[in-house]
Amino acid sequence: MAERMAFLTTPRAERARRDARERLGDRREVYRPGALLPLVGGQAERCMDCGLPFCHAACPLGNLVPEWNRLVADADWRAAAARLLATNNFPEFTGRLCPAPCESACVLAIDGDAVTIKNVELAIADRAWAEGWDAAQPPERPEPGGRVAVIGSGPAGLAAAQQLTRAGHATTVYERADRAGGLLRYGIPPFRLEKHRLERRLAQLRAEGTEFRTGVWAGRDVTGEQLRAGYDAVVVAVGAGAWRVPAVPGCGLAGVHPALEYLTWANRVDEGDREVSPLSARGRRVVVVGGGDTAADCLGTALREGAASVTQLDINPCPPERRGPGQPWPVHPKVYRETTSHEELAGRAGASSLSGEAGASSGEEAGRSSSAGGRVFAAVTVGFEPGPDGRLAAVRYAEAEPGDRGPRAGTERVLPAELALLALGFVGPEPDQPLYAQLGLGIGPEGTLERDDGFGTAADGVFVAGDAGRGQSLIVWAIAEGRSAAAAVDRYLRGRTELPSPVRASARALTL
Repeated sequence: MAERMAFLTTPRAERARRDARERLGDRREVYRPGALLPLVGGQAERCMDCGLPFCHAACPLGNLVPEWNRLVADADWRAAAARLLATNNFPEFTGRLCPAPCESACVLAIDGDAVTIKNVELAIADRAWAEGWDAAQPPERPEPGGRVAVIGSGPAGLAAAQQLTRAGHATTVYERADRAGGLLRYGIPPFRLEKHRLERRLAQLRAEGTEFRTGVWAGRDVTGEQLRAGYDAVVVAVGAGAWRVPAVPGCGLAGVHPALEYLTWANRVDEGDREVSPLSARGRRVVVVGGGDTAADCLGTALREGAASVTQLDINPCPPERRGPGQPWPVHPKVYRETTSHEELAGRAGASSLSGEAGASSGEEAGRSSSAGGRVFAAVTVGFEPGPDGRLAAVRYAEAEPGDRGPRAGTERVLPAELALLALGFVGPEPDQPLYAQLGLGIGPEGTLERDDGFGTAADGVFVAGDAGRGQSLIVWAIAEGRSAAAAVDRYLRGRTELPSPVRASARALTL
């Protein structure tokens, strides 16, 4: 029997990582194989089984966190897998990629260390695959369903397709890239998600009956009119691929690239499409502009490619190590986090943190770096400078003023660079795509595709799911929206539905 008061006696423990120097020699996932299962049972025991599980509310999927924590603590892994798979189509993805707002909302996080919910989830997911518990589920409904087209094969499109196929609808996924997976395929580096896990899940979808048509650009190779004529419903899940570009001189220089373009080429090398990326960082001084997960992915990829140096410019001040004023529990706080890529960068530079101590916000302390590169907070990019050949030669930045984050006079600096990667996030779906007009879709003031609270649009039988309608968000929100849109389509086609609908289109994360 599990220890019911372990939250008082057992400290939080994280999954063990491989040595940073070893990791930089390959592109495999950063964690030690087999190091998770022995750790997880004791960590799951730390769950308080509290009366109001805010972890459950903080997760848009509505994951039954206290239930599967308790089942893992009692070593009932099969039952835990059943609980997890009841709410999450792809827990092996979220267990690796989600920033875990559920942990921020854990009651233990009020004044201590949260349960390692993400690690427990991942252990359940991986064991479910190993034991054959996460098997294909071909539809068993006796009545025929409708024909549904899903445009886009990212997490929202895949979740919608799987739910619809399992409900008995003939579902076809259209993907303009040569392989399915969307950002899971080409936007996430393999050291965070090895692609054999994606291939395994896609094989499951195919075994269940979902059809994939890759290399087909909806709106061009197949028109919206043809989709409407050939299918009873259409789900648009094209993501938010319009990246932010800073309004500073030199953005168009050769050597300045969007982060996703860089990561896509690197992932294509890993897929075996090319021997070397045309944007390879090898031997180059690299500057990454941005402070989020995509910036960290660029950083880790550049290090593995053999960059001469990598410097990350984050316009935000260095956040505190613990929740600060204005970020009370249970919201997901902005605190100092060091990803595995930052750990690798720090190890390469021979320092524990290339940005100075956590908590520094600007000036020499935040800007401290080494010849290997660094992580600079409160740094606003003010321009990209060309060399004699017209290509990028340097990045100019300055300390960011508090508040408006404009450049502070007299603080400008210059970083020599041959490659600059813009990791500033996305503003919405790619503009000017013919599919939108062909399907009768409108774009709202926030740059996202317009829809109602039930994921429907002004065009009868057309639905929008994921970042295309929500804007840039997390993988858990994409999966939740895909599941909810599938329920809306099922209801539209049958007049009723038994599919779960975890979120409305207007739902938002826990905030003040």
